Amino acid sequence: MAQALTRASLPLLAGVARDIKLAHSIFALPFAVYGTFLARHPGAIWSTFAGQLGLVVLCMVAARTWAMVVNRLADRRIDAQNPRTAGRFFAAGRAGLRDGLIVCTLAGVLFIVAACGFGLFYANWLPAMLATPVLAWIALYSFTKRFTWACHMFLGGALAASPLAACIAVRPEYLLESPCVWWLAGMVALWVAGFDVIYALQDLEFDRGAGLFSIPARFGPGGAIWISRLLHTLAFACLLASWRSDERLGVLTGVALLAVAALLAAEHVVLARRGRAGLEMAFFTLNGVVSCVLGLLGSLDTLIESPTSAV
Repeated sequence: MAQALTRASLPLLAGVARDIKLAHSIFALPFAVYGTFLARHPGAIWSTFAGQLGLVVLCMVAARTWAMVVNRLADRRIDAQNPRTAGRFFAAGRAGLRDGLIVCTLAGVLFIVAACGFGLFYANWLPAMLATPVLAWIALYSFTKRFTWACHMFLGGALAASPLAACIAVRPEYLLESPCVWWLAGMVALWVAGFDVIYALQDLEFDRGAGLFSIPARFGPGGAIWISRLLHTLAFACLLASWRSDERLGVLTGVALLAVAALLAAEHVVLARRGRAGLEMAFFTLNGVVSCVLGLLGSLDTLIESPTSAV
């Protein structure tokens, strides 16, 4: 183990972090935080809740690191043939398979240990019991483009687990008390699938030539854009249903809904006007703002009705 840790040196970890764009945790992390606040009991002790929230964040970062490194390892030979991705850390040969497996193992172990923290400190062993299946689920997406053009929905499903997992970790009963988080998870699944379809436009020709599956490769750019629009329309409908299904969600979440509608519309306007040249703004900037706005305002809204909890 000591030898493994030695090989997983700081330069390796830094290179992997740059390659998997650790900052892009912003797409899923706000929804995990939002799910945590939704599940919080109105009378929760704030020091206890802060500890739970910290574990949720740690689990999210570890889980995303696991999933992204699995993705880079699974696709390293494919990425090496694609001019857009040939410079990636593993595809370019700057780190080997063994290095990647070490990082994967470290991230997976950290996730499992953090999940066990809910049992050790808060007497909730469900996260520990579900930790390994969750790791398997979020790793599955990396292999789906080899056999189905619905691979985008698998990515959406992986990120949609974040608010559900947060609820299970903090107060699993909430999943039975309200459909709010279920609707939120549906929104995340459809929203992520929609913007992943847009992102996949960059590799349309390569995917077709390499025999890989995606919605753009199957339906062409025009069809893919319309499918993305449909997915985002359904995502907004799920978000609206989520807002209506928890009485704590009021004005702030309503403002967030309007912002999300405007941002999703702007995303498709940018894509329509600028084509693939607008992908960077449509994919990264606008979708990052969507998750942050909704996660922040939704979380704050849950506190308005019950701002006074035990200390």
